[in-house]
Amino acid sequence: MASAPLNLPADYWQNLQVISKDMEFLQTYLFEHETPLTPRELVAVLIAERLRAEREAAEKKQDATKVYFPKEKYAVGDMLRFPALRVSGRVEAVRAGANPEMGAFDVLTLQMDDGAQKLFAAALETHQLNDAPVQDESASGLDPEAVARDFGAGLESKLDAAFTADDSLVRIAGRWFPRSLLLDVNTGHLNLAEAVLDMAGGEPMPTDMLMKDIEMPAGVNPKLAEFSLNYALQEDNRFDEVGPAGKVLWCLERLEPEGVRTIPAPLQYVEIPHDRAALNNQMIALESQVDDELSETSAAQVDEVTITLLYPHWRAGTLPISSRVHRLFPTAYESARVRFTLSDAKTGKKIPAWVVRKHGYVYGLAEWYKANDLMPGAMIRVRKSNQPGEVQIEALTHRSVRDWVRTVIVGADGGLVFALLKQQISAELNDRMAIAVPDPNAVDAARDQVAKSRLPFEVLTKNLMRELTKLSPQGHVHVQELYAGINILRRVPPAPLMALLATSPEYAHVGDLHFRLDE
Repeated sequence: MASAPLNLPADYWQNLQVISKDMEFLQTYLFEHETPLTPRELVAVLIAERLRAEREAAEKKQDATKVYFPKEKYAVGDMLRFPALRVSGRVEAVRAGANPEMGAFDVLTLQMDDGAQKLFAAALETHQLNDAPVQDESASGLDPEAVARDFGAGLESKLDAAFTADDSLVRIAGRWFPRSLLLDVNTGHLNLAEAVLDMAGGEPMPTDMLMKDIEMPAGVNPKLAEFSLNYALQEDNRFDEVGPAGKVLWCLERLEPEGVRTIPAPLQYVEIPHDRAALNNQMIALESQVDDELSETSAAQVDEVTITLLYPHWRAGTLPISSRVHRLFPTAYESARVRFTLSDAKTGKKIPAWVVRKHGYVYGLAEWYKANDLMPGAMIRVRKSNQPGEVQIEALTHRSVRDWVRTVIVGADGGLVFALLKQQISAELNDRMAIAVPDPNAVDAARDQVAKSRLPFEVLTKNLMRELTKLSPQGHVHVQELYAGINILRRVPPAPLMALLATSPEYAHVGDLHFRLDE
């Protein structure tokens, strides 16, 4: 007997839900193979099993029923299947048909699965349905590779959710495995791992290197031993998994830089309530251009971005991971912090750096900023590297020249004063965000004073507006200039500032995102 044709609904894979039978099969698969697998690998296994099960069910159904063809003769009690309609029915009655143009034929009365009664013709020698349809096994719904390509991402999410809800399974670095098969990793093993990482001085190490100094049970699957050690390290708060997606690297949490474990003070943001509906199209366009990691904007992903260095990031030695640059930096399955390498596009120098995923910044650039004589407002180009795990950065530097630039000075009362002074400039600047800071320590003290006094955001904005308008013959300030100035004393994304300017009667818009105080 030929194998039964498989007809899956068009939305079969889209609407598929991971049921207990699927979970039992996948758990058995993991038990038998003793190899931790990623959701993508498990989805491939699930697709193959679902197709096998559906074919088996189709064959069983074929054994009990006959496929309907108009040319065949049928008797009362026959079970007929209609593949094109995806329904079945039982022949309740057979009578002779009456149509001189068609010749002799039978009329079947069928009781359908849904309870309805329908009539079908039989014993017709000539009919377009008499030829069995040729099944296309390469159709996207029946081809495992096509299913994985078209529906894999959605199936992976569903599988991850189902596995997460199952306490008998554990995950590390995006791979799943039965908890009961994990090897015993004791305190002694973990203490040895701590000693090895301590000797590395904060340099992350892969698991296979750690295992060279830790005696794991002999004669077991190496992948199982590695996974078991990874899981034990993950459950011990002394260790931090810091590898990018697809790579496991371990570091001692206490040896990570302070600016990685906690948000540097200049980057700490206290949320400012605001109404985004107050922002006009010009404001929204500007928001996406300034690359602030706190902004809610979305942007097209590109392979190269030029970022203007904002004061808080200059002071903290960090770069923002805005929506424009998010794709350029490595991510991870679970790690909150990711260690990777920055490469200086001009010198080729390798710079160890960290992605702090939750708070959206890259840490580790303080010395690089200093070596390139960069200042707030300097332009930095970020691009994908040809080397895996690396990101290229380039300071847009030039021969040092003296030029007039907005400069911040801390007054005797601890307040900020802005003045146009000649400074040494060694890089291309965004004129609206360029601010020379001769005494960063004094600025730190001024920022601390503002934080302790709990100066309202509205008052701080007005104070900075007054100072900046002194530098403008027209008596007005561009939003971007005010944004750069306020961030010296308080971390503020563009949206709350622009919403305040747009809604407060104390500010008048004079065109092209320039505002003046209307007192």
